[in-house]
Amino acid sequence: MTANKTSFEQGPIRPPNEARSLLLRLTRNCPWNQCLFCPVYKNRKFSLRTVEEIKEDIQAARDIADDITTLSRKLGSEGEVDDRVVSHLFNLPGYGDTHRSVAAWLYYKTDACFLQDADNLIMKTDDLVAVLEFLREKFPTISRVTTYSRSRTVARKSLESLRRIRQAGLDRVHIGLETGYDPLLKLMKKGVSAAQQVDAGRKLLDAGMELSEYVMPGLGGQEMWREHAVATADVLNRINPHFIRLRSLRVPQRVPLHSKLADGSFTMQTDDMLAAEIKLFIEHLDGITSTVASDHIMNLLEEVGGKLPEDKPKMLAVIRRYQGLGDTDRLIYRAGRRGGAYRTLDDLRTDPTTYHKLKSLIVELQEKEGTEGVERFLAELVDRYI
Repeated sequence: MTANKTSFEQGPIRPPNEARSLLLRLTRNCPWNQCLFCPVYKNRKFSLRTVEEIKEDIQAARDIADDITTLSRKLGSEGEVDDRVVSHLFNLPGYGDTHRSVAAWLYYKTDACFLQDADNLIMKTDDLVAVLEFLREKFPTISRVTTYSRSRTVARKSLESLRRIRQAGLDRVHIGLETGYDPLLKLMKKGVSAAQQVDAGRKLLDAGMELSEYVMPGLGGQEMWREHAVATADVLNRINPHFIRLRSLRVPQRVPLHSKLADGSFTMQTDDMLAAEIKLFIEHLDGITSTVASDHIMNLLEEVGGKLPEDKPKMLAVIRRYQGLGDTDRLIYRAGRRGGAYRTLDDLRTDPTTYHKLKSLIVELQEKEGTEGVERFLAELVDRYI
């Protein structure tokens, strides 16, 4: 094993709730990489990293963490990574991105680690177990290790293998469910069936892991939105994951689905239509104890979240409140949310200055470019986050 590496490899993405986790790359890119809606990993070849490579990166992360602790003591911070240490690392030359990444992780004290890229359970079980055991040995204070995987990959793993992986130290798996409607899964080239989604989810739970399932409101377009909402809720009712995370569809020009927008075979849901779709979806979640989260800037209504079943009425009330706004206030809220000024519907009333600025902007756009111009402006605002 190479000693004293000063950096380690990191991938391009992680879930929003893993923003403060230590990021380590086990595989590169996505082994499937055919989903029409996905903007990530396109034109990039998937590859497995060797156990030795990964261990070298873990050791490098350990060495960097130790270096930062030593620096902290030299700066008089007694080993703590506080504002003084972070300022030193971020503002002076000689420290790379990985030093800053580890410093941020130590600063926030999450004790969490996220393993990149898209499907690490595709690794041989023995290899993944060896990596997890080494990670836990080098970072014994880590309290949570999580990763992405695909339902099709998990479904092909034996329950015994998954239990070994859990015992070695993997706590949570993030799965891109997207939809539970088979015709839509086929249309979007997801490479998996609803039955496989259920099987994979149940297997992970039976292995003792936490499970986070991602749902994509809007994926059915105006053509299949009802079937998408109801079938997806049905699949989740059969799984009962720990978390259901909403990630609303966006279709920038660089994703394959954009060609279907261009030829008219796929029609995007408007924000108001999405609100109705999410309402139908939540209404059909039944008999489960999942936590629903709308923790992404692409989602219009971040407040739609909570623990099932007790918070279901509250989530539906948020949607009804949005639907009850006047036309102008809905446009103002959408602009505020898409522009990063608003997080809740209450923000419409608690910040009069922003409200009136946004209202003037909307009125001016309507006068100059009409409704289509306003919608184009709002779409550009949200697409910049992709």
